[in-house]
Amino acid sequence: MVNVPAAPNRGGWLQQARSQPDGGRDARPGDPGWGRPPDRREPWRPFLEGATGLGPFAVRAAPAVRTTPAPFKPSGSLCEARRWRGPLPTLFVNAVWGCPERGVGGTRWRGYFVMRVVIAGQGYVGLPLAVRAAEVGHRVIGYDVDERRIKRLAVGESYVEDIPAARLRPLLESGAYLPSADPADVAGFDVAVITVPTPLRDGAPDLSYIEASAGLLARHLRPGATVVLESTTYPGTTEELLAPLLEEGSGLTAGKDFHVGYSPERIDPGNPHWRLENTPKVVSGLGPAALAAVDAFYGQLVERTVPVSSCKEAELTKLLENTFRHVNIALVNELAMFAHDLGIDVWEAIDAASTKPFGYLRFTPGPGVGGHCLPIDPSYLSWRVERALGQSFRFVELANDVNSHMPDYVVRRLAAALNERQRSVKGSRILLLGLAYKRNTGDARETPAARIAELLTRMGAEVRAADPHVVVGVHAPEPVVPGQRAAEHDLHGDPFAAVRRVEATERELAGADAVVLLADHDEFDYDAVAAHSRYVLDCRRRLTGGTVEVL
Repeated sequence: MVNVPAAPNRGGWLQQARSQPDGGRDARPGDPGWGRPPDRREPWRPFLEGATGLGPFAVRAAPAVRTTPAPFKPSGSLCEARRWRGPLPTLFVNAVWGCPERGVGGTRWRGYFVMRVVIAGQGYVGLPLAVRAAEVGHRVIGYDVDERRIKRLAVGESYVEDIPAARLRPLLESGAYLPSADPADVAGFDVAVITVPTPLRDGAPDLSYIEASAGLLARHLRPGATVVLESTTYPGTTEELLAPLLEEGSGLTAGKDFHVGYSPERIDPGNPHWRLENTPKVVSGLGPAALAAVDAFYGQLVERTVPVSSCKEAELTKLLENTFRHVNIALVNELAMFAHDLGIDVWEAIDAASTKPFGYLRFTPGPGVGGHCLPIDPSYLSWRVERALGQSFRFVELANDVNSHMPDYVVRRLAAALNERQRSVKGSRILLLGLAYKRNTGDARETPAARIAELLTRMGAEVRAADPHVVVGVHAPEPVVPGQRAAEHDLHGDPFAAVRRVEATERELAGADAVVLLADHDEFDYDAVAAHSRYVLDCRRRLTGGTVEVL
């Protein structure tokens, strides 16, 4: 039986090391031999290095933030695996210690812990997390109920741009990563992370995906395991919903038999600079021992973890980040509408304001917000405030109203521009450039392009669209739920079913009565767009020219 680890010494270093066999000591950076390879005389050292993030890792004096380098990536076979049964309580089942490993840069000695990790949900959050966990040496099950996703992953085809096939296939070949839609493959996990959608249904949070995941994991939960929620949700979900479901389904007790934690995802699809590995990771747990377990797991995956005191603070952190962006984008969106009516160039004003080196952050107008973070997440906070306190969160509700109506404003601006050219929307050919909610990604979740295409189609326009990233049948707004047929999902889930997909060729540009730039992917030839289009409504301020009008 795997024991629950004791809480770490938040003042600095684990004092338990003093009691370990053969010279265990409370080592600190700068001590003689600090960071040396572990040897047989100190069999406890790999445990400290791997399970707690101590050892050669650099640990700041401040207890709230710990910084660690990216973990070593073994490329050869693990040479010796055993379970340490010493006085230190153990979290991870298999310890590989005291042996050389072949990896990037040659052979290196290092304690290494191999865990069976389950990532429930293989979307824009779950797939990068699963790949990263496999890359550092764990055995990872990427579980998803969408069998079409699993089939693509099984042959090395990635539908997430941040995870190219060249990064995915070696993990499949080595067996480090196994995509699966079989619930039986979840059994035996040491760590499970829930990364499933949390949509809104009639303005209320729909946590059915979390509940289904909790029910599945509870059936396979065993003492010493850790379950972490990453899905965005309202404060209190981990403690009040997830933990009780796990206890009910397993017969175990959270905090005594297993750990529960929350770590909000911070994935930014298509961002080449900030990835999972180098983005600070907020971590929390239900109690100090759970926090230590969650922190130890993510400390192997990312460069920096940021522990917070409870899961509710971590849940609120994610909502605060997204609400901040949501409100400020709504501000500039409404400002853009008023500035246009006043005959003022709002973009020039934004450029000028951006020169202020303090007290200002740049936000720009657009056709609306998309993804999961902005259209949905702030509403979770608003819902929670109303349910718990009986009060309305006016900032969030106002931002929702402004941002959700930006697609309608885009269509009104387009209709007015066509009227000036003696054209009506009905019967006009409209070419939409970009269906994703942001540039250089195929993420079409909650994209404003769907609403714009719907409105134009209802008004009788012939709508065509070009997007090199959004692939038909792959970038669905939500995963298939158990029992739903794939054809049924396509019928009700594809927001672009009535839109003809084309490439942005010179002929398509010239044949359109109007072109609307919604997502400014780098693949578009903007010189050709400006040269061959009769009229362009540029919602991203990417173009210049006599036929171009900026939002």
